[in-house]
Amino acid sequence: MDDPRLTNPTVPSTAPTTRDGTLARVSLLPWALFLVTLAAAAFLAWKLWQPEDIGDPLATSLVAFEKQDKLTVFSAELAPVVSSDDARLFGLVKSKQVAVIPARVDYTVNLAKVGRERLAWNAPDQTLTVRLPPLTVSRPNLDEARAQYLRDGIWISREAQDKLTRDNTRLAEAQAVQQAANPVLMELARGAAKEAIRQNLSIPLQVAGYGKAQVVVTFDQ
Repeated sequence: MDDPRLTNPTVPSTAPTTRDGTLARVSLLPWALFLVTLAAAAFLAWKLWQPEDIGDPLATSLVAFEKQDKLTVFSAELAPVVSSDDARLFGLVKSKQVAVIPARVDYTVNLAKVGRERLAWNAPDQTLTVRLPPLTVSRPNLDEARAQYLRDGIWISREAQDKLTRDNTRLAEAQAVQQAANPVLMELARGAAKEAIRQNLSIPLQVAGYGKAQVVVTFDQ
């Protein structure tokens, strides 16, 4: 007689595994349907509420400029060192004064000169290019209250001292103008201007609906 253990080998059942997989697929189905429904609803809502025209980016930028006339973008503290000589009584009485007079200069951009012709909008890239007029450097503001003086002379009259001070003030202002035009300071001021303009225009563009807008700033050559 055949051994039933040989003719009927035990085969491991795969039913539990198949059932678990089926249950897993069935349990994911409601979530998948929910996500599809949510995505469809979101798309329909976006199409319903999306404005057909979110505005002219150039007009938006010009409005932002109109709110500001001249924009101060950079300030520099300078310290001109100057000296003046004075001679009186046929050159017999000589005096000299050395002065260090702190000065401040401001670098500004005249936004009133920025019209539509200085703006360019690249719609595919959402890039706004702005061409600014040259920077304007203010007249130096001398702080004579903090000035330091060194005088040399056997005798310095009041008239001679006043003349030395006036001459040093004039020389300090002229020297401050030269220092303000230093290429290093001018480059720092241009960099500050570009950053200020980018910040001033990026926010209005984002509010107008251009969330990915970029602003590129250049200067007249």
